[in-house]
Formats: sequence, structure tokens, C-alpha cells
Amino acid sequence: MNDTGNLSSKEYIISTVEAHAGGEPLRVITSGFPPLSGKTMLEKRRQARAKWDFLRTALMWEPRGHADMYGAIITNPVTADGDLGVLFLHNEGFSTMCGHGIIALTTVVLETEMIPRLKGKSTLHIDTPAGRVTSRARIKNGRVQNVSFTNVPSFAVCLGEKTDIPGLGQITYDIAFGGAFYAFCDAEKIGLELTPGHIEKLIHMGRSIKKTVAGKLPLIHPGSKDLGYLYGTIFIGPPLDPSHHSRNVCIFAEGEVDRSPTGTGVSARAALLYARKELKLNQNFTVESIIGTCFEGRIMETGRLGSYKTVIPEVTGSAHITGRSTFQIDPRDPLRFGFILR
Repeated sequence: MNDTGNLSSKEYIISTVEAHAGGEPLRVITSGFPPLSGKTMLEKRRQARAKWDFLRTALMWEPRGHADMYGAIITNPVTADGDLGVLFLHNEGFSTMCGHGIIALTTVVLETEMIPRLKGKSTLHIDTPAGRVTSRARIKNGRVQNVSFTNVPSFAVCLGEKTDIPGLGQITYDIAFGGAFYAFCDAEKIGLELTPGHIEKLIHMGRSIKKTVAGKLPLIHPGSKDLGYLYGTIFIGPPLDPSHHSRNVCIFAEGEVDRSPTGTGVSARAALLYARKELKLNQNFTVESIIGTCFEGRIMETGRLGSYKTVIPEVTGSAHITGRSTFQIDPRDPLRFGFILR
């Protein structure tokens, strides 16, 4: 809920570093966002949603952003051995984890040396609302070549469920968690092509499936009730490059389209493949995005979380810094909190 009192009537000057991982943007806020308090990242997420949501919309929505913008707020860590904490934000709210965001954030933090105490490090222990994520950068001549991150425990929730979607008919779907919950559907079986020319249809069907499945099957995460919601729909299909495993197209939040293969989606996909005995420990698989960029995944180990059999995925990808910005949020501007057209 937005704070519409004195706080939202102030002028804010917010600086950012702009980056992308696999084509998916990440706007890393470097200064100007009010400090967040809380003993856990979930507490900080609750505070951000309750008190500072108007800054999220100002930075993610037009005229400063767009319907598919994505961002990150760096916070102090909440664990004794943590290097930093992070909250991710998008067109609908604050997510619980983000794989492309971890890859891009690691690249930004290490290449800009914005956190002096981390200078010279190549491994970062990052606190997220979904739990601890560890990223490892491969650095050459001061530049990050790629980043691998060990994700939170990921698991399959259900396989081969069926439901009726208005305007589409009956579909079959799986649900898995990889830092967020996703519904997975085979694109070919419902007549969808995973290419940029079909983006509007993908958005429409992704939103319809998410709405229907979310209303049909309550999701509960053993760690926290805050994690128990369906974040998006991921359409899967054959790769364009036959040397790759497959293609992911993720429609998440409020119809947002991931340009990357989706790091949390690749993690959840690893859990599904393992549950179906289609992926072994330490077996690499490469997943394409809608624009042909790739992340590589593998399962490092297995375990249990509550009643779920889990996998610990590792996802690898690369990111690049694209610029730096300073945004002014003027209290005289009637559109200072942004607007969204979708």
C-alpha cells in the first residue's frame, strides 16, 4: 500500500546503475532510496511494500521505466556472514528471488566496486527474501566474464495437473519452486510459438493461466507464508539451437515478459526434470530465452524441505552494465509516481 502522506510529497533524487543479464534489464539503485529495516529480508520486503511502494512505481513504471522494467535495492545483510542483501522490484511489486538479477547485481557490484569492503572478492553471499544465495564471478582484467549462483532449495509441487482456461480449453501444467512458484506449460501442446513475433499471445495466455491456476491450487512454502504465491507462467518448448536443451519464456508479475531464460525458472525447471528422472546430478543443461540468450543450469545436490524433495540448483549466465542514471521525483509532477500501459 502506497504512503500518500508527507513522505510521498518530498522530492527524491535516486541514482542507479543500469544493466542486463541475457537481455533482461536490472536497474540497481545505488543511492536515494530510504534505508530499510528488519531482522530478515522478508521483513524488509514487507516494509518496502507498505511504506515505499510509490518509489517502486516511480522507478519501474513510465515515464522512467516501462511495463517490463526490473530493479534491485541493495540493503545491509541480515546474516552474520552475508555480504549484502537485495530486494527485487518489478511492475507488480517486490519479488522473493531473481536469478537474472543475481547475475546482473553481482556483475554491477564487483565491476563498479560500489561496496568498498567487497573489493577484490569474487564470491558473494547474498541474502534474499527466499533465502541465502551464493554467487561466484569469473573475472578477467577487472571485468566479470560470467556469474554462477547457487540458488535456494528448489522443488516440484505437482506434475501433470489439468485445468480449463477460458478461451483455450483444457491444459496440462506442472508447478515448481525455484525462488518463486511457477506454472509450467508445454507451448506446442497449446499452440504457442516461443518467438518475439508471438509476444502478445504469450502475454495474454500467460496471464490467463496464472490467474486460473492461482485460484485453483493454494501454494504453501515450508519456510514462510510470504513465499506462497504463484509468480508467473513459464512456457517451455524445443530450442532453436539443437545443441541446447530447451527454451523458456516466462510471463510473470503483471504480464511482464522475461527477456532472459529466467534464473529462478531454470532452477524450478531443474527440480521438475529431476522429479521426472530426466536430469541427473551435475548434468548441465542449457536453456534459451525468447531472444535466444542462454543460461546454463545443473543440480549440485539434493535434500528435503518439509515434505518436499529438493534440489540445489546452480545457474550460470552473463551480464553487462549499460549505463548510469539519476532520477528526479518532483513533488510538483502529477505523474511523479508513474503510470503503466499494458
